[in-house]
Amino acid sequence: MSDAFYITTPIYYVNDVPHIGHAYTTVAADALARYNRLKGRNVFFLTGTDEHGEKVQKSAALQGLQPRELADRVVTRFQGLTPALEITNDDFIRTSEPRHYEAVTKLFEISLANGDIYLGAYEGWYCTPCESYWTELQLLDGGLCPDCRRPAEKRSEPSYFFRLSKYQQPLLDFYKANPKFIRPDARRNEIVSFVEGGLNDLSVSRTSLSWGIPVPGDPAHVIYVWYDALTNYLTALGYPDANPGRVDTFWPADIHLVGKDIVKFHCVFWPAFLMSAGIAPPRSVFAHGWWTVEGQKMSKSLGNVVDPYEMVRTFGADAFRYFLLREVPFGKDGDFSRNSMIHRINADLSNAFGNLLNRTLGLLGKNFGGVVQQPVPGDPLDAALAARAASVVDAVDAHMNELEFSRALESVWELVDAANKYIDTTEPWKLAKDPAATARLGTVLYNALEAARICVLLTSPVIPSAAQKMWAALGCDGFVASATLSASGGWGGLKSGVTLEKSAIAFPRIEEEKA
Repeated sequence: MSDAFYITTPIYYVNDVPHIGHAYTTVAADALARYNRLKGRNVFFLTGTDEHGEKVQKSAALQGLQPRELADRVVTRFQGLTPALEITNDDFIRTSEPRHYEAVTKLFEISLANGDIYLGAYEGWYCTPCESYWTELQLLDGGLCPDCRRPAEKRSEPSYFFRLSKYQQPLLDFYKANPKFIRPDARRNEIVSFVEGGLNDLSVSRTSLSWGIPVPGDPAHVIYVWYDALTNYLTALGYPDANPGRVDTFWPADIHLVGKDIVKFHCVFWPAFLMSAGIAPPRSVFAHGWWTVEGQKMSKSLGNVVDPYEMVRTFGADAFRYFLLREVPFGKDGDFSRNSMIHRINADLSNAFGNLLNRTLGLLGKNFGGVVQQPVPGDPLDAALAARAASVVDAVDAHMNELEFSRALESVWELVDAANKYIDTTEPWKLAKDPAATARLGTVLYNALEAARICVLLTSPVIPSAAQKMWAALGCDGFVASATLSASGGWGGLKSGVTLEKSAIAFPRIEEEKA
């Protein structure tokens, strides 16, 4: 395994309003980035905004603005998700930046020079909302876009084309040689079937708009927005700088996290563009599912769009992050409801995890003035708890490597439950009444707190603020975000002799009426 790890979200369309889907991708990417830092890896995490195209140009015109003015005004919708959701991205790319123009132009020039891009004429159907081209056969009845089911528009204009048909077999060969390139399996099967069905050359320029990156040597054409947008993953690494530095370190990207609606662009067009330019495709693309809201599709007209900013204001970033990654297996579709979220917060965070830490700190404060005792080894119950902790660390690692966030958290809660059961079995409140059992009482409380410490470490990628609060409450030095599994993931890391507070309320219980 390489020391370097590069993860991206898709760059979000600047004209959109952030919703639960954007939050989901971003939080998942952040949790994976944080976890790989926990493993001691050199992580580069990228997000950003896609700002070119016809939709922005039209929207700006309606408001009496230049497209860049509109983009500058509304980009804060997505930039604000970083502090609101406690995202730790290393870069935020905007496709309107000069560095991106340089990267896209270079990539286009390479394929133009080797004959993979040629000038022709496009006549067919175009869906402006999806920024997708369709043939007559692909349209639904009534001339509707097969993706968004809105009317497509017939267009005829000169266009540069990318020889996508040339890469049909190279793509199939690549998929076969790299079975984990497209995940989950349902998306892989979908893409393989699509490519096997035959690929047509792809129109990669437009003459009907000006808001975009000009085709090198022919500024009457603007480069197709998806060719432009996908290149951002290279731009952020410094491509095409003569001294690439980060490109050598982090490319190929380890994983692009995307929604399932844009998997074709990332798994067909993008690797073909890269192959044409002599650049290795990314190692993996993972397409997650969509969220409904209480059984209904999200829509502005229904007024049920889940606003991530409102979720943070109401429940806190930690609780919202936890719900998103725990409630639904990553890759499947999920359903959001406030009642489900409140139940998750109260049952998992407040009652199980919060209670483990809080009641043990209370017993330590009452019986030892908050001073952590040196444990005395030898009891089989203690050894069993330590062994469970070690197995959970391994299980979490296996699940996180497969992007099984829900199963990773489920594994952590197995240790939470085991530690709570350990307390119930050893009955420290009874030990406290026996002067001869003082050493045993100190050992029991140490072990319960040590199990809590490992749970804090393992959940820190998902609930970073609460984890830091609990980390400090356990007398651990520094920031949990700077800890590593190699240094802190083994049993016995809790320091004895330190004095801890008598309580730490990291997860206040939420009253349904107030929420």
